[in-house]
Amino acid sequence: MKHRGRHRRRRRGQALRATLAGTALALTAAATLISTSQAAGSGSPGAMTPLTSASQAGKLRLQEHQVAQGTLDTLTRRMGGNVGVDGILASADHSMRNEEDCDGPERAALPVEPTATRAYCWDGADAKARQWLPRSVTTSGDAYEDGTWGDRRVILAGWTYEDRQAADDQRAGEPRSDEGLARIAFVDATDPRALTYSYALLVMPKDGGKDFEAVRSRLGGMVWYQDKLIVTSHNGTALLAFDMRRILETDVDSDAIGRVSGGYSADGYQYVLPAIGSYDLSGGPCSTGDEQAVPCFGSLSLDRTSSPDSLVATEASPSDGSDRTRVWRYPYSAASDHTGLLAVDSKGRVDAGEVYVTKATGVSGVLARTPDGADEAQWYVAQAPAGDGRHGILWRQTDSDAEAATCTTDQSYACWGLGTASLSYWQETEELWTLTGTASADTASGRVLYAVPLPSVDGSLG
Repeated sequence: MKHRGRHRRRRRGQALRATLAGTALALTAAATLISTSQAAGSGSPGAMTPLTSASQAGKLRLQEHQVAQGTLDTLTRRMGGNVGVDGILASADHSMRNEEDCDGPERAALPVEPTATRAYCWDGADAKARQWLPRSVTTSGDAYEDGTWGDRRVILAGWTYEDRQAADDQRAGEPRSDEGLARIAFVDATDPRALTYSYALLVMPKDGGKDFEAVRSRLGGMVWYQDKLIVTSHNGTALLAFDMRRILETDVDSDAIGRVSGGYSADGYQYVLPAIGSYDLSGGPCSTGDEQAVPCFGSLSLDRTSSPDSLVATEASPSDGSDRTRVWRYPYSAASDHTGLLAVDSKGRVDAGEVYVTKATGVSGVLARTPDGADEAQWYVAQAPAGDGRHGILWRQTDSDAEAATCTTDQSYACWGLGTASLSYWQETEELWTLTGTASADTASGRVLYAVPLPSVDGSLG
């Protein structure tokens, strides 16, 4: 099988932070390997500006669509029942490399300041797979406040298939069936010195649950909240929802995706995660780089300090653009029959609860949280520079000002990771998680999953 062989709530934050202290010391030394010669300053984006017009809010309205319960039950039954998160983790057949085993380009992708206290690199094949790009991250720290799913600590990383060389060389009309495929790496992070993982392919049920097809998604953002996973769609016009209690196992080894002779196949992947619904932008087609148009979704994150808990979204933001970037939030539902999903009205609509704009462009991730006793939210905005090979900038913006993590050596702002993706905050351990992932038509390098303590981020601001 093409991938099967390879892809096969108690609070304890204080104890875990103590366990990780030794790793932090090792990574502090590793930070000296990162050169700041490519660092470049950037003009401040200034304060976050609220957008209060009804027309702006209307562009962000979502319409919920659910896959029929009978369809989901049929597919689950025909594929032998739910394997569950524990099942996929138990069969993990990839091992992540600890920071000391990462190569030079991987270490160079880490932030200059603040220093990562945990860093991991993918196994050899995934580290060099040019077509598969890591795009987003969420954790069991998003799912539940105690940071665990059962008795495990879990990290999810979203990967999308993007064959740049094939796009350059493609002849007119030549099919590219793998383009846009989306997979989730389920990483068992229970032992912080021995991370392992396995993949599930994202699919959409069809034919009343008798079959499924591939989900196409750039996976620019995703959030695991309670028992659901919400991700961005391929074209940015929708959010897709998945049930973490419906992880299914294939039984046929082939390149096909869906029902085949003898059972079900998923392009060689052992597991699939079927979509249970979507949230479509109801304002019409989205557009990138036009702040007056309906925005295409970029990244996602969770804000557990809002009331109710909320999904934070950003629009896709070109690094070479000039328009401002909108960020907004949707409330999560408190209904017992709608766990992990967004709050809808009687017509299945979801309205944005708060909309802001930042002057930052090239936004790869945004995190919002309101510290205890504070009157306003703090927005952590990861900004990727135009062009390759330069470190990003991590801003903290409020309604009144903006500050950036600052390199001690030259006082520049380009201190964040190289080619970083979405942001996720693990509340129990106070860690800010992200990942890096670069690829060209010829090579892939510098792919690291890492964490930085949020207090260290705040301490580095200048």
